This record gives sequence, C-alpha cells and structure tokens, in this order.
Amino acid sequence: MSVDGWNTLLVLGGIRSGKSEFAESLVADAPTVRYVATAAAGDPEDTEWATRLATHRARRPGSWTTEETADDPRRLADVIAAAGSNETLLVDDLGGWVTVLLDPAHQPADDTATVEELAAALRASAARVVLVSPEVGLSLVPTTPLGRAFTDALGATNRAVADACDAVVLVIAGQPSWLKPAAAPRAAAVPAQAGPGQAGAPEQPAPTPATRAPEAALPEVLTPTAPPAPAPAPAEESAAWAAPTMALPMVATGLVIQPGMELPMPDDYAGPQAVDRLATLDVPGAGLGVLERVVGFAAATQGTATPAPWASVRVLLLHGDHAGGAAAGTVPGESARRARQARAGRGALARLAAESSAGLQVVEAPASAPMEDGPALTADEVESALRYGWRLAEQAADAGVQLLVLAACGAGTEAAAAAVLAATAGAEPPAVLGRVVTESGEIDDAAWMTRCAAVRDALHRTRRSPRDAKDVLAELGGGDIAVATGVLLGATARRVPVLLDGPVGVAAGMVSRDLAGQARHWCLLPDHGGQPGVRLAADVLGLTPLLDLRLDLGEGATALATLPLLRSVLALAATLPVHPSLGGDPEEEDFVEPEPAGPGPTTTEPEPEPEPEFAEPEPAGPGPTTTEPEFAEPEPAGPGPTTVEPDDRVAVPDSPGRRAD
Repeated sequence: MSVDGWNTLLVLGGIRSGKSEFAESLVADAPTVRYVATAAAGDPEDTEWATRLATHRARRPGSWTTEETADDPRRLADVIAAAGSNETLLVDDLGGWVTVLLDPAHQPADDTATVEELAAALRASAARVVLVSPEVGLSLVPTTPLGRAFTDALGATNRAVADACDAVVLVIAGQPSWLKPAAAPRAAAVPAQAGPGQAGAPEQPAPTPATRAPEAALPEVLTPTAPPAPAPAPAEESAAWAAPTMALPMVATGLVIQPGMELPMPDDYAGPQAVDRLATLDVPGAGLGVLERVVGFAAATQGTATPAPWASVRVLLLHGDHAGGAAAGTVPGESARRARQARAGRGALARLAAESSAGLQVVEAPASAPMEDGPALTADEVESALRYGWRLAEQAADAGVQLLVLAACGAGTEAAAAAVLAATAGAEPPAVLGRVVTESGEIDDAAWMTRCAAVRDALHRTRRSPRDAKDVLAELGGGDIAVATGVLLGATARRVPVLLDGPVGVAAGMVSRDLAGQARHWCLLPDHGGQPGVRLAADVLGLTPLLDLRLDLGEGATALATLPLLRSVLALAATLPVHPSLGGDPEEEDFVEPEPAGPGPTTTEPEPEPEPEFAEPEPAGPGPTTTEPEFAEPEPAGPGPTTVEPDDRVAVPDSPGRRAD
C-alpha cells in the first residue's frame, strides 16, 4: 500500500471525478489485487457503456484477478468476509451494486438487510478493502420514482459503508479530500486508549492523583494523509530512483531488481575515526565496551566521525502467513490478530515503539503456498514483493526516517527462514529451526518435527532448481521474506540503516547479499535472541550481535527494547568532551568561585582592629599586668612570638600599675 493505517476505505466521487483512478492508485503497490466488478453487462447495443467497461478493464494490471458479483448482489458481502488477511480487494463500484440490488429480477428482497450484511462484513474483514461509490447527495432530486429510489438506496448504502470503513475520501475533479482518516494525527505522548478528553469521546471528570493510572503512549501509526503521487514517466522515474552512488537498471515499467546492482557502501573512514575518537573522550572508566561497534556503525552510515542519535525511526511490521507444514503449531488467525492489534496501537511491539517514539507501519505481504508441495510464490509475485519492499524504504527515506526496524508476525515464518538459510548457507534444517513453544509455554515437539519435515521436503523438491536469490524466494522464502529483501535493498540505495531482529530479517539479509552485497553493511543486529538460525546467518553475514537479552516478545521487539540504549551510547559519544590530558579544556578554568561564608584558603586575613585612642583605666588592684608598647613591634624574620619581653636593663618609663623593684 502507498499509505497505511486502515483496512477498509470508501472512495466517493461524482461522475468522471477520477474516483476509480484514485482507488486503483492506492492498491497499485500491493503484490496481488482481486478486482470485484459489480456492474451488470448492460445492453449489448449500448456501445458507449461497453467502451467504458473496456477502458476499466484495460487499466487493470495483468497480475490482478477479476471476480464478478452482478448475478447475485448478496455475494459481495460473502466475498469480503471470506477474503484472507493477506488479500487486497478493490470493489468498483457500489452504484452498480445498488442498481442490481434494485433490479426487479432480484425482487422481492430485503434490501436493507443486504446493506447491513455488507457493512457487517466490512467491519469484520481481515483483508484490505477499497470500495468505490458515486456520491449522489450533491445532485438534484431526480424527477422520476425510479431515480429517487436509486438515490435513496445508494445514499443509505454510502452512509452504512462509510460508518463501517476505517477511512473515507471524497474525490472532486481528481483531487482527494479525506473525510474520515483512520486515526487523528497525534504526538508520541498521547494516552494509549481513546477515552475521555479525546476527539469523539464524551467529557468526563479528570481522575484524582490517587486513582489516575499511568498510561503508555501510542506509536505513530501511519495514516492516509495525502494521495500518492502519480507515477512519473520512465525518464523521470529513472532520475528519481538513480543517484550518483548507484547505477540501477531501468525499463519502461520501472526498477529492475537483479543480481549485481551497484548500491552505496557506508563511509570507510568515518567509522574507524569515530571509534578512535572514543579513546580521547573524558570518561571515568575504560569506555563503551562492545557498544563501540554501535558508534562505528552509526558513523559509517551517517558519514561523520561524530554520529548523532537516530531521531526518526520507523518499524515495518511484515504480516504474511505460510501455509502447509511450515505453520504447524500456530493458532489459526493469531498472526492476523497481532497485525490488527499493532495497527490499532496495542500490543508489545506497539508499546515498545511508543516508548522509543518510533512510527509503526503494518505491511501486508502476499500469502505463501505450502513450500513442500510447490513454489511458495510465483515469479511475478516475487517481482511485485521486491518492488513493494523497495518502495516502502523509499517512502520512509522521503519522510525523513533515519533508521528502519524490520519486524514480522506471520505464521510459519521461522520454517520459511530456516529453508532459506538451508538453501543459501548449506545448513541442516533441524540445526537452524528453533523449538515450537505453545501459548501455554510448553514445547511442542510434534509441531517442530512437522516443520522440519516440510523444510526437508521443500529442499528435496528443489534440489535441482537454481539457487539464485529470486528462485530461493519463489520456491522457499515466500511473501514476507521477499518484501523484507526489497526493504533492505531500497534502504541501502537510500543510505538508511536497518536494525534486524529475528529469522525473517536475517533470511532477507542472506538473500539480499546475492542481489547487492552492499546491503549487509547497512544492517545492525542488536541480539540473536537465542535462535540458532539467527546465529548462523549472523556469522555468515558478518553481523556480530551486541547483546544477549533472549527476549521472546515477537520479531522486532528486542530491537526496539535496545534502541534507547543505542541512542544513549551515540549521545555520549557525540557530547562528551576530550580529556584535559589530551588537549581538552580543563574543567572550571575560567570559573570564579564565590566568597565562602567562613575563613578558608581562598580568603584574605582580616585587617587588625585599630588601637583604642583612650587611656586604659587603672586596674582595681595590684597585679602583674603589662601594657602594650607605644611603638609597633617589627615583624620577626623567623617564627616566634610577635612581642619581646621587656629587659630590666632597659629603662622603661613607669606606667600606672607597674610595681617598683
């Protein structure tokens, strides 16, 4: 999809408004599309109507499939309800559907109940559905009873469908205006659940400090805020994709992904310079330890010896199921539930993304057929999936994203990744396939053996097949790994680093190295997660895991959990000063300390009090008193008393109180 954040979308527009072209552009990037045609064939003698239908058919790509529902309007709800989570449906249009619904041939029929069934199917649909419908509310009231019946029925249908859809857009003169976005724009610190105080919620009194519970923030789930740009001409597209650092083959249909592509490499000098600079910083201990590699990686990918922490991060959650023995031990529908949960901003991955202020985009990959029975994907589906992943990376780079995180939540992904590793690295499936753990935390050995058997049979079936990148994706890898491979290639082309975390990411890294060996140098592996397949792929790709947390919260969660640590390391490396012994400015060199409250080494001695100008009174009784001499005693050269006792041989004037000898 060009945009994310919605499952179901209604595109409204008047006659010749461009609504159908806009709807088709929204699903142009989807790997597979099922076009649901609702209009009846019409009068054979109406050549103008036949021309319109032919024009619609000519616009559809050859990879799309078409399904007709004109014979029975109730089938539309059944088609939508039966569509899988990996499917994309384009329904064009509801005007033709209402026309058939009102046809006397289908009467008597409960039209209201049929519309309600359609709305219920849209609310429960796991597929991506785009519906096109004419907007008749802005036109004049028809003068005929049949025309009024049509506008009334279509208006009621549009209201019901708009209420059931996640988003609604109105197209006027080819310009879309979003009436109902999937989610309102929000900052990273918005409360997690829609509740009091938010748009559309009733006002309620604020909770007291004693009852207020802390809530996590929602991640930035991408929403359709603007239509995708129209496809450029071949020459313009070549200029848009190409850059001075890479030479990519182009044809009239766009980018060609093939082995031997020349993609950019990270800076060879900035990384070592950044690591050497760490030894000069004013740190109290021995340094950053193994996390020095993070600084070197960020410096090389950013092209500077003082890399900055990644500010804009986007998580790409790939959802694509694998059929057959690869999915043994998984709960049916669980991966689709996880995808919907993440799209709504809930679940472990969404919470971690919110804590890291990272955007989240759920990507639907094509479903994969059982690898043990035949190819997981067709050759055309592999090409579409690779382009789709590349375009996702392009869109992220255009949006200013500085770091991508690859995640996956499909059923059977571990077995598909193990098959790819076995085909590309020569590993034995049991050695790279992790144990199967049930929802209750128990180890399911029977499911693990079923997965191993599926991978073994698939490798035996393809033992004489070529093992180049696209063949491996088609025969074994499937949709999610193909999309992930395209993401890695597109991110490399745009110099965007990628955090890998889990079997799908490293399997895509193994495939991408055969298409462009530069891709692995833009990847960072925070943790191996204790998974044998990830360890093997990391060793082959030369990616040393930084940590050993062994979190088991789903693919991508460990990368997000370690992201704050990686950012902190980059912040320290960028802001700490050079040690004074190596030429750095000493601390407090120009600082003037304020005067302390009491005497100290930085204070001056107080001046002596002046001598009294009056005569000392006579003591009350006789006693051995002495008076201060009338002259100032010079300071002695050495240590000793500052006064000298009077000598009896020196005539000293008598003073009051002095006793005679």
